[in-house]
Amino acid sequence: MDGISYATFSVTAASADLPGLAALPHSLRVLAENLLRHADDATPARLRALADRDHDAEIPFRPARVLLQDLLGVPALVDLAALRDAVAKAGGDPATVNPRIPVDLVIDHSLCVDVAGSPDAMARNVALEFERNAERFAFLRWCHHAFANLRVVPPGKGILHQINLEFLAQGVWTGTDPAGTPVAYPDTLVGTDSHTTMVNGLGVLGWGVGGIEAEAAMLGGPLVLALPPVLGIRLTGRARPGVTATDVALTITERLRRHGAVGRFVEFHGPGLDALPVADRATVANMAPEYGATCVYFPIDRAVVDYLAFTGRDAHRVALVEAYARAQGLWRDASSPTPVFDEELELDLSEIGTSLAGPLRPEQRLPLSGVAASFARDRASLNPSSRPSPNRDGADGAGPRAAVAGGSRTLGDGDVVLAALTSCTNTSNPALMIAAGLLARNAVTRGLATRPWVKTSLAPGSRVVGDYLARAGLQEPLDALGFQLVGFGCTSCNGMSGPLSEAVSGAITQGDLTVAAVMSSNRNFEGRIHPLVRAAYLASPPLVVAYALAGSVTVDLSTEPLGTGRDGRPVFLGDLWPSPHEIEAAMAAAITPGLFRDRYASVFDGDDAWTRLDAGDGTTWAWNPDSTYLRRPPYLDDLPSGPAEPTDLAGLRPLVVLGDSVTTDHISPSGAILADSPAGRFLIDQGVGPADFNSYGTRRGNHLVGMRATFASPRLRNELVPGAEGSWTRLDPDGPVMTVFDAAAAWRERGQGMIVVAGRDYGCGSSRDWAAKGLSLLGVKAVLAESFERIHRSNLLGMGVLPLEFAGGASRRDLRLRGGEAIDIVGLSAGLTPHQPATLAVRAADGGTVTVPVTCRLDTQADIDCYRHGGLLPRVFRDRRGAIPGESRQGESRQGESRQGESR
Repeated sequence: MDGISYATFSVTAASADLPGLAALPHSLRVLAENLLRHADDATPARLRALADRDHDAEIPFRPARVLLQDLLGVPALVDLAALRDAVAKAGGDPATVNPRIPVDLVIDHSLCVDVAGSPDAMARNVALEFERNAERFAFLRWCHHAFANLRVVPPGKGILHQINLEFLAQGVWTGTDPAGTPVAYPDTLVGTDSHTTMVNGLGVLGWGVGGIEAEAAMLGGPLVLALPPVLGIRLTGRARPGVTATDVALTITERLRRHGAVGRFVEFHGPGLDALPVADRATVANMAPEYGATCVYFPIDRAVVDYLAFTGRDAHRVALVEAYARAQGLWRDASSPTPVFDEELELDLSEIGTSLAGPLRPEQRLPLSGVAASFARDRASLNPSSRPSPNRDGADGAGPRAAVAGGSRTLGDGDVVLAALTSCTNTSNPALMIAAGLLARNAVTRGLATRPWVKTSLAPGSRVVGDYLARAGLQEPLDALGFQLVGFGCTSCNGMSGPLSEAVSGAITQGDLTVAAVMSSNRNFEGRIHPLVRAAYLASPPLVVAYALAGSVTVDLSTEPLGTGRDGRPVFLGDLWPSPHEIEAAMAAAITPGLFRDRYASVFDGDDAWTRLDAGDGTTWAWNPDSTYLRRPPYLDDLPSGPAEPTDLAGLRPLVVLGDSVTTDHISPSGAILADSPAGRFLIDQGVGPADFNSYGTRRGNHLVGMRATFASPRLRNELVPGAEGSWTRLDPDGPVMTVFDAAAAWRERGQGMIVVAGRDYGCGSSRDWAAKGLSLLGVKAVLAESFERIHRSNLLGMGVLPLEFAGGASRRDLRLRGGEAIDIVGLSAGLTPHQPATLAVRAADGGTVTVPVTCRLDTQADIDCYRHGGLLPRVFRDRRGAIPGESRQGESRQGESRQGESR
C-alpha cells in the first residue's frame, strides 16, 4: 500500500491445515493471528485447540499495547518503580525495567466537580485538581520521561476510552520484524479500566484487566486465558425515532446479565449492524463489564473505516485497515459468512424503548414509564430507616420532606440532587450529546429552568465535544440550564461528583432523605456516586437534562409535564425531544475531521501547570518518607528466593461474610474519605485535614491508605453484624463491633490468617486491583464465593490470595458463620491442578464442624504457577533475577520469527 509491502500472519492460510479456524468468530480470529505471530506461543496443540474450540485450552495473548488511567495506573507504575528499586538492590541495572510494549496513560480520573453551575467552574476545578494531585502528577511526569515505551496524556484532555476511540486506536498496528520487514497485525490491547472494552466498537479487540495483569503485559509476558466461549448476538431491525444508543446498551445489559455472560466474548452480527454507527457500537461495547463479559466485539466493516476517516485518521491508515481486514477474513458485510458461535441470541432493535437503569445496578433497566413507580417500590429497601409522611399533594406514603436552609422550598424523597452529563459511555457519542444540547435549547426557548436543588454538570470525555457543542450553538442553552463545562475527565460515574450545597446536604441529613442522581454514565453502584445519594439512575444525555428540569424521579416523564412554560402551559418531554433530522443536521454542520486532527495534535502536551511540576530526572524515583500519596509498596520485601509449594490453609478466621453482587466499590471504594474512617483517622494523624483528603482513588499510591480503604464502603452489609451498614465486623459473635481494618489488625496480631466469604458475582464492577491488594495486605489468605467476576478473580490470584468457589450446591448459608470460627481448607498440599477440588471445614467454638466441597479457581497452569509464587509481581521479579529454574526470561513480543501463513 502506497509502495509499502507488509508481512502478515494469515489465519486464512493456516485454515487450510486447520479447517476449524475458518469458522471462528472474528474475535477469535484475532486471537488466532496473535498465536501465529509469536513463534514461542504457536504450538500445534494450541492452534488445534483454538480451531476445535477447546475451552479448557490455555491460550497466551500478547496485546499490541496497554492503556492505563491514573487511578489504577499510578499503583501499577509505583510497582514498576519499586521493581526498579529491587533490581538495583539485587545488583542489577534499574534502567532495564521498562515496558516492553507501547503503554499510554491518560490522567482522567482526578477531576472532581467541586464547582458546578458557574462560568468559571472548569477553571476552578482544574486549579483544585492540580493543587490536590501535584505529587501524583509529578510522579507521572517522571514516569513519562523515565520509562521507555510510556507516554502520558496530561490532565484536562478527556477520558482515556474516548481518547482511545477517537485517536489512539489504529485498527491495524504496524511494526517491523527482526529483519526490518514491515509487519501489519491487529490493534489489540488490555487496559487497567474495565471499560477498555469500549474500543471493541471500532473492531479493536481489548478488555479490562487489573493493574497486576497490566504490569505483566507491560513487561513482555503473555496473558494466559482459558479459551473463552463466544456468545453471538444477531441484530435485526432499526431503532425507532427517539430511541438512543443508551437505550440499546441498557437493554443489552439487562438481557445479558440475566442470560449469563461472565467470562465470555460477546460478538455482534446480523443485518441490524448496518443501522448501528460506530459511536452507537462503542456505547454498547463500553457496558460489557456491567454484565461480566470479557468483551463485546463488533467486526470491522464500512462503518468502521468511515469512522476512522471521520475522526481524522490519515488516509493510509484508513486504507490499510480495510485491506488488512479483507485479507484476514476480519471484514464484515452482507455477503460475509456467519461465524459459528458457542451460543446465540437475537435482538430486534425496533423493539427497544426509552430506558433508564437503577437505582443500584446497571442491569436494573426500567422503561421510562416505570421509573417513578419503581422508586416508590424501592424506597424502603434503599433506606430502611426512612419513614413515610405526606407527599407534596398531601397523600400518604411518598416519604419525608425537609426544609432547605436559606429558602422556602423543601426537599423530598426521589428529588434529583445530581444531574451529570458525564462519562465516556455517552459523551463519546455525538448524536447523544447533540440531542442533549438541542433538548436544552428547546427547553430554554419554552422558558423552562432546572430545579434549584439540582447540581448540574457537563464533563465530556473529549475536548472535541466542547468544540462541536460550541460550533452548533448548543453550549449556550446548556449553560443557561446550569450544564456549564466543569472539566474534561471522568467525574460522577467514578464517585467524583463533588460536594452538594450545604443547604441541600443539610436537608438530606435532617430528613434522612432518599434522594436521587441521574447521569449519562455506566455505573450506579450504591455508595459510588455520592455518600448522600441512595438512588442513582443511568440515562441518555437528553434524559439527564429532562430530569434536571423535572427535578424528581417521582415525576413520570412519559405522561407528566417537566414544568410550566413562560406561556403558562405545561411542557412535556415530547415537546422538547429533537427529531432525528434535527440531530443529523446539527452534526453535519458542526463536526468535521479537522476538529479531531487539531485537538489531538497536542494531546501529549501539557499546560504551564503541568510543565512546572518538579518531577526529577533520576533512574529511580526519590521516595518521600513523609508522603501520604506515594510510598514504596512492600510486595517485594523479604521475598524468598523461589516459589513455594502449596499447603493446606488452617485456622483462617472469617473477616466479613457478604451477600450477592458485592462490587469492587464495596471492597475498595474510590470516592470520598470520611473523617471518622480508618483512612481518615490515618490522614489526620499524618497532618492532613479533611478538606485535603482528596479521594480513596487518588491515594492508592500509598498502601497504608489503600489497606485502610478495604471494605470501607458506607454501604457495606456484613452478615456478621446483622442490620448494620458500613465497615463493621466482629471477632466473635458476642464481641464488640469494630471496623474491618481494626479487626484485621487484631487477627494479624494473633498470628491468624483470614478468609472472606460471599455470595454470587463477587467482585463485579471496576477492574481496580486494590480490591485484591487491600485484602492481601490485611492478611486475607482466601476468598470463598458462590461465583466471581472475571477481573477480580484474576486480581486476587495476582496478589497471592486463593479464590475458592462453593461446589455441590453449597452456599455461605450452609456455613452458619457468626464470627470467630476456625476455617480449614484441605486438599491443596497434595499438588494443584486446574480447578482443583478441596474441602472447607468450619470449626465452631462449641466443637461442632461443618464441611462443604469447594473448587479452587486456579483455572490454568499459569494460574497455579502464579499462586505458587505468591502473585504476579514476585513472579516477574524472580524471573528478572534469574531465580526460576528451567525457565527463560520473558522478553518482548517478537514479530516475524515465524512465517506461518505469511502473505504479502
